[in-house]
Amino acid sequence: MVNYKVTVSTSHATAATTFNNVFIKLVGEDGESDREWLIGFRGATAFVKGAVSSFNVSCPKSLGKLVLIEVDKQRLPLFPEDSWFPAKVEVESPEGVTYTFPIYRWITDSEVHRFREGTALRVFEDNHHLGRYSRQQELQQREEDYRWDAYAEGIPHNIKAESPLDLPCEVRFSFTKTTEFLFTASTGLTELQLKGLDDCKESWTDFDSIDRVFCCKTTPIAEYVQEHWKEDAFFGYQYLNGVNPMLIRRCTALPSNFPVTDDMVSLRGQSSLTEEMKKGNIFLIDYKRLDGVKTNTINEKKQYLMAPLVLFHKTPDDQLMPIAIQLKQTPADDNPIFFPTDSEYDWLTAKTFVRSADFSEHQLNVHLLRTHLLAEAFAVSLLRNLPMVHPLYKLIIPHTRYTLQINFLARLLLISENGVFTKFAASGGEGMFEILKRSMSSMTYSSLCIPEDIAERGLEDVPNFYYRDDGLKLWDIIHRFVQGVLGYYYKNDNEVKSDVELQNWLVDIFSHGFLSQRANGFPQRISPLADLVKFVTMVIFTSSVQHSSVNCGQFDYGGWMPNTPISLKRPPPTTKGTTSEATLLQTFPDVNTTAQGMATMWLLSKQSSDFIPLGCYPEDHFNEEIPCKLIKDFQGELRELSAAIKVRNQSLEVPYTYMDPTEVENSVAI
Repeated sequence: MVNYKVTVSTSHATAATTFNNVFIKLVGEDGESDREWLIGFRGATAFVKGAVSSFNVSCPKSLGKLVLIEVDKQRLPLFPEDSWFPAKVEVESPEGVTYTFPIYRWITDSEVHRFREGTALRVFEDNHHLGRYSRQQELQQREEDYRWDAYAEGIPHNIKAESPLDLPCEVRFSFTKTTEFLFTASTGLTELQLKGLDDCKESWTDFDSIDRVFCCKTTPIAEYVQEHWKEDAFFGYQYLNGVNPMLIRRCTALPSNFPVTDDMVSLRGQSSLTEEMKKGNIFLIDYKRLDGVKTNTINEKKQYLMAPLVLFHKTPDDQLMPIAIQLKQTPADDNPIFFPTDSEYDWLTAKTFVRSADFSEHQLNVHLLRTHLLAEAFAVSLLRNLPMVHPLYKLIIPHTRYTLQINFLARLLLISENGVFTKFAASGGEGMFEILKRSMSSMTYSSLCIPEDIAERGLEDVPNFYYRDDGLKLWDIIHRFVQGVLGYYYKNDNEVKSDVELQNWLVDIFSHGFLSQRANGFPQRISPLADLVKFVTMVIFTSSVQHSSVNCGQFDYGGWMPNTPISLKRPPPTTKGTTSEATLLQTFPDVNTTAQGMATMWLLSKQSSDFIPLGCYPEDHFNEEIPCKLIKDFQGELRELSAAIKVRNQSLEVPYTYMDPTEVENSVAI
């Protein structure tokens, strides 16, 4: 007889404990053990939360190299079935070799579950018949568990589920995440109800009243915004380092529908508009995707959403200053171009309509579509097409944590028929889906890759652009890490091309995530290894860094409503000289609309205590020495960048923290 030492680690997750009987079978290349009941001196406490328990499994002879284990649990008579979250199983063979079997999933039933030894294997090198069978069975079950659905025409597809409980256990929120999410949401709404703001359909009468919506909920940047929101320099700064740095681009020729001439604008440095354009100092933001969108009716009042064009000038002292605003796309006598030289409230009102347009563009295109919905398509495709033993699964699975449930909740609570966005945003309802469809049809692969996106927008040398500076460094760090890991497993382009599971993953993303838009540069298949490295870098960057950059500052920049109104209930001025503080207050959203918007932004900016930062991998999916070393190197580079960002931020009036690796969550989890 020979003995195998089996060590079972149960996760530290809340409710990970089982008091059921646990059984195991070891399967090797030369045979298999009997199904053994794992019982030891710890008795019923062997599989409690955080426990590490060892057992002996005896076999008549050596099983050879271990391929997989079979695990099941059976409830005791008169006891209920419970759920168990094992982390991993380690098996020491009689020959002294230790095999690790990553699990990291809930076992909720009494069925037999197979788990592969942790060494990563592509499908064409998985030669053992039981390994191949296990691989096929796993993917067949995943295809059943993770089915595609279409929430609305023209946007990426999503997982099919009727409620969060329909989602497979391993992709649901933890108990901690669920509790904190519900607590944050309920306390915000309770505060509004106690103040009588949640159903007040009146206009604001003064700015001090707006400040009292969430007087106990604030951030240092939100306070700064409240003090500086009227300033032109801060207005421009937000398009580089606020929550939407994705629209601004260098302007080399004015659009034909934006007839600004040299004699209309006054520029610092005495140069003309034409001269400054030639020098590369003029920038444009164009909200054309919002043009003609049907707007909402809130509190029985028609709402207004413009599609502005905004011109900026980079001044000699490196500030980005707005110099002209046209609020509608088509030039007309009743569509004046506003300038900083106009009256205070003409100019402030024009900027307010721009900031309101930016709210819709940011939330629907930049935030919802380009991070949440794409990350869900990446995740569902991964879970349907790549088994746990695949190296790409091991690399990407940490970046899918909580994504499927947070997106389900977004569809349920934000963009559904009775969702907050649908009811209280100017672009809610029919207009929302029109904007999403337009955004989807105009999205390109290159725009998801920050080095290409920055170059295409002509922003390589814009000063004080911290989104670009931190983003490019993070892209390079992630790219080097991905290149190292994939280069370890794929020795040449042909191995990439012949990996059927990998190619199926790409096809699924192309079909369900990018909706088969060939013309926009999205790859359907990939054969060069370099192209695969770039694509996987984009997937990880989008699901972590990019989401953080456009999500975490929502309350910072939207907590003071006048800076980011979610809706406006008066049309823009058609002639100059007709605005005042009173007309601006009447234009702002009603009290209840403001309160609902601010409560939602507070919720969506709130980090949970089980937050996992970029590069931290509490689940050990990789066994091999080189990938494990690459992870440590990756973490070291992230620490160095974080330290550099913290030093830089000490000298900034408005620190830029959204791409500090310690603040970037590993996945789209909020």
